[in-house]
Order: sequence, then structure tokens, then C-alpha cells
Amino acid sequence: MDFFELMNARRSIRAYQNRPVEEEKISQIFDAANRAPSAGNLQAYVILVVRRPAIKAALARASLNQEFLTQAPVVLAFFAHQQMSAAKYHQRGAELYAIQDATIACAYAQLAATQLGLGTVWVGAFDDAAVKRTLKAQADWRPVALLPIGYPAETPAPTPRRSVAELVKEANHG
Repeated sequence: MDFFELMNARRSIRAYQNRPVEEEKISQIFDAANRAPSAGNLQAYVILVVRRPAIKAALARASLNQEFLTQAPVVLAFFAHQQMSAAKYHQRGAELYAIQDATIACAYAQLAATQLGLGTVWVGAFDDAAVKRTLKAQADWRPVALLPIGYPAETPAPTPRRSVAELVKEANHG
């Protein structure tokens, strides 16, 4: 499908088939995330792959009991590597650029999964400390998003969107 069809096809999927995701598709998702733009091309993020049921269950608890995380065959955890960005961009790198890097990488992964016939949902509601503890993340990694990935077991309708006129405003000077 072309890019605009892909954008229209993406849905937030919270129910997954009991079917493994092929490693080739996971590799393609990683390749897409790796192509995401980043500040200074530092790629100041880390992706942790979660497949073990016990770890997915702990992530679900850390994510306000979002149990659908346990259904997905794979959950990707995107972390901002703040020290990596701070080394070049100081405080702004740690507080903004690394977070943007991880966010863009996750968005690319999400779109790649959709292109491959897989479902995802962006999970941002979680206890940072609990996610870090569960995944044994380094101290300077900040969790940004969890992305469950699997074959959809639901077909949600499109959600309403704000109009472009509401989103886009002309900048006026003077």
C-alpha cells in the first residue's frame, strides 16, 4: 500500500491472535526503526524486546493493568538513552532530543508493523520506575513507549480526528 493508505489503515489494536510473529517481520520492524531520523544521527535510544510471558505480565501491571500487553507475542520497549544525547547536546539532548529519537523510532516501528499486516498500540501510560525495574534498564535510560506487536484479533473502526483547520495555523508576525 502507498504511504497514505498505510496511514489510514493503522489502528490501535488491543486484542491479538495466539499466533507468533515471524522473525523476518520483527527484523523488518527493527530495520524501519533504525532508519528513523535522530538528533545528530546519534540514535540515542534503545529497544528492548520482550517475549517471555512473565515479563509481559509484569509490564502489564506496570502499565496500569493494561492486560492486552500479555496477549501480544512481542512487546517492544523504547527507551531514550539520555546520556548518549547529553554527551553531545547537554541538557537539551537529555531532556528533549533523546526522547524525540525514541519517539520517532517507535513511530517508524509502528508504521512498519502495520505495513506487514500486524497490529500495534502505543502504550505511554506506565510507571517509569516499574518498567525500568521489570526490564532491568540502565539508570540513564528513560522509558518512552511500549509497543505490543501481533496479528490483530479485532478490527476497530477509524477514530474521529480533529480537522486539519483546527491543527494547522498560520504564524503571523507583527
